Amino acid sequence: MAKQKTKFMCQDCGYESAKWMGKCPGCGEWNKMVEEIERTGQNRRGAFAHSSPDKSMSKAQPITSIVTENEPRVQTKLNELNRVLGGGVVRGSLVLIGGDPGIGKSTLLLQVSSQLAILNHRVLYISGEESLRQTKLRADRLGVMSENLLVYSETNLEDINQTIEAMTPNFVIIDSIQTIFHPNVTSAPGSVSQVRECTAELMRIAKTKGIAIFIVGHVTKEGSIAGPRLLEHMVDTVLYFEGERHHTYRILRAVKNRFGSTNEMGIFEMKEFGLEEVENPSEIFLEERSKGTAGSTVVASMEGTRPVLVEVQALISPTSFGNPRRMATGIDHNRVPLLMAVLEKRMGMLLQNQDAYLKVAGGVKLDEPAIDLAIVVSIASSFRDKPTRPTDCIVGEVGLTGEVRRVSRIEQRVQEAAKLGFLRVILPANNLGGWKIPAGIELIGVSTVAEALKATLD
Repeated sequence: MAKQKTKFMCQDCGYESAKWMGKCPGCGEWNKMVEEIERTGQNRRGAFAHSSPDKSMSKAQPITSIVTENEPRVQTKLNELNRVLGGGVVRGSLVLIGGDPGIGKSTLLLQVSSQLAILNHRVLYISGEESLRQTKLRADRLGVMSENLLVYSETNLEDINQTIEAMTPNFVIIDSIQTIFHPNVTSAPGSVSQVRECTAELMRIAKTKGIAIFIVGHVTKEGSIAGPRLLEHMVDTVLYFEGERHHTYRILRAVKNRFGSTNEMGIFEMKEFGLEEVENPSEIFLEERSKGTAGSTVVASMEGTRPVLVEVQALISPTSFGNPRRMATGIDHNRVPLLMAVLEKRMGMLLQNQDAYLKVAGGVKLDEPAIDLAIVVSIASSFRDKPTRPTDCIVGEVGLTGEVRRVSRIEQRVQEAAKLGFLRVILPANNLGGWKIPAGIELIGVSTVAEALKATLD
């Protein structure tokens, strides 16, 4: 009998080594190298060795001869989820959903399963973390009742594959990928090898049978999905379910989507009987805003195709250290010193001995250039201790020479501000004209930062 060969693999990044090392050379983490039996011969091919793909798909063909079918997407009753997915669920897609423990991933997928089942789609919900009774208790709380929703508690991938072959469902939910194991892989469930092989087998099932599969993935303490980085490259869509466990609001984001935009955002509220959609997130983000306080401004930002009004807060205070602090939450921290340098150079504000703390209220992350002007006005407002008008909304990109540049989709931003009762919108002068202005709102076009500060703080 041939001697089995072993190797050591990092459980964080998948780095392989012939000998054990305390610190992984790949990711720099300590005590993550685990011994695994190296697979040889036929088993080296992995999960795809057990598949029998369609031969017509394996041969090379001219791209002009390939026939495509414009199959409509499957719509769920959660419009927020449909928006994030790019318009609905694509058949044969592999979707990975990650999030902190207890954030509501299983609740979201059980609700989606129930909605799809009610629409006469056959759904197989596979739970590797809960028993059938535990899943039924959660389903009773959410009001999930449908004969088309089938629940299966199993962690062996071969048994799962046989069940899918026998039942031929339209949708499959895997909760979670870290509990599923492939019997031909010697490492423990949740290891890099197991997650990689199980995901590869599920991808084969999704593509060859046209079944849409949702996978729940655990996250690490840094917030990224546990397992090899290859996992996110293999799937079609990667969604992150974010939010504070002690708050009711949840945000669903797409960080990868082969069938739609990655800029979309869906907002839900966790209630006693499950997740409910938030139809007007701007109102939620501004409901606790304190009026007449220096350092607070409202910016009209675009999250994909949706305009969202959020509050940008700034606190400028004299520093107690040799190097002043620059901290930001919800904004790229590299943008803060850049915009503060513009204020120092172009407006003569002495900010080099001031600590700067910036935050986007509501836990939203903004990364578009159109929020620059709101950040600048917030910093100047806090530094001068002059509040802005509570009925002002600010939008614009700021250049290094102090100019205010045009932004995209200005009409949707202004309409959202008018809908929420704002009376003035400070925007780039180049965005004026060429579109219909909503009734009851005043537009103030500015070309420089100096004009913007004069309009908002004087």
